[in-house]
Amino acid sequence: MPMIRLTVPSGSLTEESRRTVQRDLAAALLRWEGAPDTEFFRAQAWSYLVELPEGAQTTAEDDAPRFLVEVTVPQGALSERRKAGLVDEATQTVLDAAGLDRADALRVWVLIHEQADGTWGAGGSVIRYADLVALAKGQQADA
Repeated sequence: MPMIRLTVPSGSLTEESRRTVQRDLAAALLRWEGAPDTEFFRAQAWSYLVELPEGAQTTAEDDAPRFLVEVTVPQGALSERRKAGLVDEATQTVLDAAGLDRADALRVWVLIHEQADGTWGAGGSVIRYADLVALAKGQQADA
């Protein structure tokens, strides 16, 4: 199942954007994966917000906030087109949450980690990508 982690410097998001950015990123990830929009799949799209303490993030140039979005998906879940779409939408989602514009897009990095088949477990069992595809097809048929 997909997982997304957003790392931000403390104070770079408003209280409102802190509440919404995680769900917005998780929803974008599910859309780009092509997962059905069901309660089950939404509940499996885990999203974490990691806030770094003041002064914990900088560059050799300045102290402007930078944002890191790390996405973990089963290998094969995202085509090159879907990866590109996810990177673009995740970048815009973070920019919006931080009150920044597109000119600041290089301050958002998106890393996609593909988990090899057979190396992901949940509920005490190894989960294979084929199992997820079959589950998604069944959920789409039920919708």
